[in-house]
Amino acid sequence: MKKYLSLSLIFLLSIVVLTGCAGNKNVTTNQETKQETDVVATASIVSDEDAFIKAISKDGNWIVATLNDLTFDQEIVIEGEFHNKGKSSNDLYRKLAPYAQDEDHNITERYTITAPKMIIKSPNTRFQGGIFVGDIYVQANGFNVNKATVKGNIYFAKAEYKESFKVSNGKVTGVTKVK
Repeated sequence: MKKYLSLSLIFLLSIVVLTGCAGNKNVTTNQETKQETDVVATASIVSDEDAFIKAISKDGNWIVATLNDLTFDQEIVIEGEFHNKGKSSNDLYRKLAPYAQDEDHNITERYTITAPKMIIKSPNTRFQGGIFVGDIYVQANGFNVNKATVKGNIYFAKAEYKESFKVSNGKVTGVTKVK
C-alpha cells in the first residue's frame, strides 16, 4: 500500500511540475504543440531497467527519477550534456533521483540502483536521495552525491574531476580516488 501511495504521489507531483513548466500558452498549431511538448518531455520517470538506460543516454533526459529498485548485470553510462530544468539558458546539470518524496520535498522512500559499474560522463551529475550499489567511475566535472549513499568506490579519471566532487548529506562506503 505504501508503494502504491508513493507511486501515486510521484505521478501527481510530476503532473503538477510538468504543468507548471508548460506555461500558459494557448497552443494552436502543430509547431507550437511540438515546442510545448519538448519542454514538458525534459523529465523522465522510469520503473524498469530498459527505460532507465534510455533516459540516462546522451539522447535521454536532464532528470531521471525511478519508481522502484533497479538491478543491472552490466555497466551503466550516464552521458550527454543537459541543462537544469531542460532549459538551454540554464547551467549544465544532470540529476538521478531514485527516491519518492512528499509534497514538502521530504524523502519518503529510497530506491536502490545496483550495477557492477556506473560511468558518469555528463557534467554536473547529481546522484540524489537513493542508494547506488557498485563502483562509480567519474569522467566529468561536478559529480555530486546529495542525500544519497554509494555502497562502493568512486574513481575519478582526472584529479580535476575529484577536486570538483562533493558529498552533501550523503556517504560513500568505499574509497574516492583518482585511478
